Amino acid sequence: MNTAATQWRRGLVVGKFCPLHRGHMLVIDSALAACDEVIVISYTKPEFAGCGRALREAWLRALYPQVRVLVLDDTSLAALQGGATAVRVPHNDAPDAEQRDFCGWLCLDVLGVTVDAVFTSEDYGDGFARALSAYFAARRGPGAAVEHVCVDRARAQVAVSGTAIRADPHAMRALMHPLVYASFVRKVCLLGGESSGKTTLAAALALELNSVWAPEFGRELWIEKDGALVFADMLAIGRTQLAREQALLPHATRWLVCDTSPLTTLFYSDAMFGHADPALRDLAAQPYDSTLLCAPDFAFVQDGTRRDEGFRQRQHAWYVAELTRRGLPFTLVQGTPAQRLAQACARLAAT
Repeated sequence: MNTAATQWRRGLVVGKFCPLHRGHMLVIDSALAACDEVIVISYTKPEFAGCGRALREAWLRALYPQVRVLVLDDTSLAALQGGATAVRVPHNDAPDAEQRDFCGWLCLDVLGVTVDAVFTSEDYGDGFARALSAYFAARRGPGAAVEHVCVDRARAQVAVSGTAIRADPHAMRALMHPLVYASFVRKVCLLGGESSGKTTLAAALALELNSVWAPEFGRELWIEKDGALVFADMLAIGRTQLAREQALLPHATRWLVCDTSPLTTLFYSDAMFGHADPALRDLAAQPYDSTLLCAPDFAFVQDGTRRDEGFRQRQHAWYVAELTRRGLPFTLVQGTPAQRLAQACARLAAT
């Protein structure tokens, strides 16, 4: 609810939001400034890759918790109808009249409300407002006309195109909120036994990609506790590692480099305690877009926190077996640091 002086009681914004960008946000923000309540409806048929219903809803709810959000596809719409499919989401190429009646039906029959204003940045807004006025009048009797508020039609404030963003979201990242851009960042996971050059490669790869990397929390905690880890630390390590990745995604560029994953923590839990928390096993199934396994092909370096060469070989063999068992493709990187970096970059460029 907007506590400032407002012009309308309830405003409506409708869009595909594929993806949600700063132009859309300007329209929603304008509605929030002018209305006591704002409804945002999103649907598209067909869906656009990387902009699925659940993701669009997550963006809107995270950025606009004060807005009444309705994000639909045929499955969710059928659920709202008790499993029936009497009304389905219109195709994007459906006539304007069908799209407008659908929005009117959503307002009255799904949300149980009418709106006083519709906010767009398009020429169709005037016709949309007139159609909603007629739809509401036909169903509920004459009332005040729905007004159209056009926001930045000339794209003078935000020069943006959803098509251009979908074509290269990384080049257009400035036109998206960091939370939205984070959804387009892919994650590369680096695995390897102790003293296999994993952390060195992670830092170098992030620098090469002009991105950021998530350091290995488990190693930090091991040092902090002088190796005296307890069983409960294992799950905490896995959760913290994933939380770090999530926090860094909005700051990455194309790729977030992850120095280890909960799969490593699972290995240490089994090695140190003979078992693992089921919740940690679930975390270890966390998917990554690419996995690099560092080969133990240079002399073992003891830094005071590591086991020995035999343990390194055992850990490497476990990674190979476990990744294979899970059907997860991985790339073995080996050789000098420069060679490993070149192999990693080539793998990501091909992914």
